[in-house]
Amino acid sequence: MSEQATNNTLEVAITSALKLPGVKVDRDEFLVKTFKKHISGSKIQELVEKGPILAGVSLSTIDSEARSAINSRTLQSSGASFLAGLPGGLAMAATIPADTLQFFSVALRLAQELAYIYGFEDLWKNGTMDDKKVKEELMVFIGVMFGVSGSATALRVISANMSKQALKKIPQKALTKTVYYPIIKKIASILGVKLTKDTFAKGVSKAIPILGGFISGGMTYASMKPMGDRLRKALYESVANYTQADYERDLAEVSVDLNEDFVEAEYEEVQEGMENSKEESKTTFSVADEILKFKQLLDMGAITQEEFDKKKAELLSM
Repeated sequence: MSEQATNNTLEVAITSALKLPGVKVDRDEFLVKTFKKHISGSKIQELVEKGPILAGVSLSTIDSEARSAINSRTLQSSGASFLAGLPGGLAMAATIPADTLQFFSVALRLAQELAYIYGFEDLWKNGTMDDKKVKEELMVFIGVMFGVSGSATALRVISANMSKQALKKIPQKALTKTVYYPIIKKIASILGVKLTKDTFAKGVSKAIPILGGFISGGMTYASMKPMGDRLRKALYESVANYTQADYERDLAEVSVDLNEDFVEAEYEEVQEGMENSKEESKTTFSVADEILKFKQLLDMGAITQEEFDKKKAELLSM
């Protein structure tokens, strides 16, 4: 594994997990299996080509299947069966803890399933990973699942921009620059993408922030349900009577939110950040760690939104 790859912990974890057996979701097969009981045989082709929504599946049915997918992944078994499936040639366990790979494998499979249920196109190209989609769409999905501020709003804008809804949308190039690049920058920073191999190797408890605290040793799937629900909710809101006014509000909100934290963020800066020094990585992680701790206290009701915003501003100004 190259030095650049080891410094890019989050992307390494995601791309490595995507290579594991059973993580890739065959979109067409999954959609047919999930919705065949809800539509007539003549609608199957339309389901595959256009997705459930445009094939006429009700939103309540779509949301019900999304909840079922979350429950299924939450209850997914762990342990020896997963470890036995690790491709020996990849030798990833030496650099990325197996429980981290396992956690990401389940999260990424769930992210794909929810995306397809709500109408996203295939995230794979001719059966192989589409690097652009991994770096953009999947990264945003993961950001939403981990509760990164602004990611759910960004996803609603992205989803609406991709849909066939009759909205006045911004051009794809502008969307990439104003929404994708900044939110990827933010997710990368918050989730510790700049961590070095040495920092990460100290253990998952020091590397991957999980909602509700840091989970060491065997990963708990208690985190998976709220993470899945976050993504389901954002996807649902992007199609449930989502209006032009909603779109414009979200676009303005995400632009303000992202620009407050990461002014003039560019994707190239993310790539440069992947090659930063070990010392800088530790500093970035420390700040992200503290922000996540205060977010946990906010979610628990221990502090107010005003107190959280104040602490967040203080940490980001360090």
